Amino acid sequence: MDLTLEAYRNIVKNVGSRSDIATLCGVSKGFRYIAERALYNTLFMRNDDETLLLCHTLINSLRLAEYVDALTISFSEDDSTEDSNSTDEGAYEPIQMNWLLVAQALKNTTRLRYLNVHISASEKAYSWIVDEATFQLRKFHCEFDWDHHLVAFLDRQTELEDLFIADYRDDEPDTDTHTPPPLTLAANSIPKLSILECTFSEAAMAIVPGRPVTHLKTCFSHDELSAKREEMYTLLSRIVLSTRPLRSLDIGDSLYTETFSTELLASIANTRSLIAELKHLGTLVLPIDGRERLQFYGLLMRFPSIQSVEFEVTEWDPPPSSPAALRALGGELRLYSPSVVRIIFVQDFERSVVAAVDGICRVDPEISTDLLWRER
Repeated sequence: MDLTLEAYRNIVKNVGSRSDIATLCGVSKGFRYIAERALYNTLFMRNDDETLLLCHTLINSLRLAEYVDALTISFSEDDSTEDSNSTDEGAYEPIQMNWLLVAQALKNTTRLRYLNVHISASEKAYSWIVDEATFQLRKFHCEFDWDHHLVAFLDRQTELEDLFIADYRDDEPDTDTHTPPPLTLAANSIPKLSILECTFSEAAMAIVPGRPVTHLKTCFSHDELSAKREEMYTLLSRIVLSTRPLRSLDIGDSLYTETFSTELLASIANTRSLIAELKHLGTLVLPIDGRERLQFYGLLMRFPSIQSVEFEVTEWDPPPSSPAALRALGGELRLYSPSVVRIIFVQDFERSVVAAVDGICRVDPEISTDLLWRER
């Protein structure tokens, strides 16, 4: 007797492993219909062994390829070559991703919505694998080189809302043979982009204007003060051109200083259109000196909607590393900005979150600091 689709779904959902789900595919047509979708909805490509089998399946079966909703391509050169220096006869050869097969498989995954590409620094010139892809992504984590293949792909994306890019440049190297396509996005491309994470501020300057970006995470490219100050003014002048109010802004820096951080906070506070709905702000150096810290809090008081902030406190001596010290700083900030309910303290790249619950500050180790800027 056949079961209802809901019954099949509940059974498959509670099966413990992918191998057991695969076994269900042979039980009946009803189980196969649901189990295949569960198996192929979310896929991972990690090395040639797994990729070879998976890509051949997607290439040879359009039906199964259309079930793929999320795909992660994850290749780490360090992991794959850890045994490659061995002098034993049985030493392993470095595992290589078969990019041609990946490209052929991607061509068939016409309903893909989420694509994550995590690759090593020496393996980034493979954006051509999406040249023939027709899917419309909602989220794209991309560590490919920024080249004309990637730009052409992004120009075709009309549903993309969430984008991470690890590389950016606005011109193509000279070539003696032809003039390459431009490396700037078309003005009407990625019209729904709302979350942008990019490691180069130049990418934010180029992408945010004219698009509905509400959440931005980027980093300053310069260390020298006058160059970084000019970069700051240009960046702020460009991100206010988003077609929607900014709700989250996180700007990293390779050289954090109290002076520049206070200057950055003041510049943001003086941009009324930028602070109106801003709920998350980072990463700022919290001044050590009490008087300077109070002035710093005074600037934060000008943010009417602020709910979470991220502070760099590495240079504090002694560091505020104990729960009591972190709670005290959180409580001190909330005296001036009671709307703030989460404070992230960064010390030597380690993050601690103080959350205010019913007016009481406590350190909360369960909060994901990597995603907090996306939640506001």
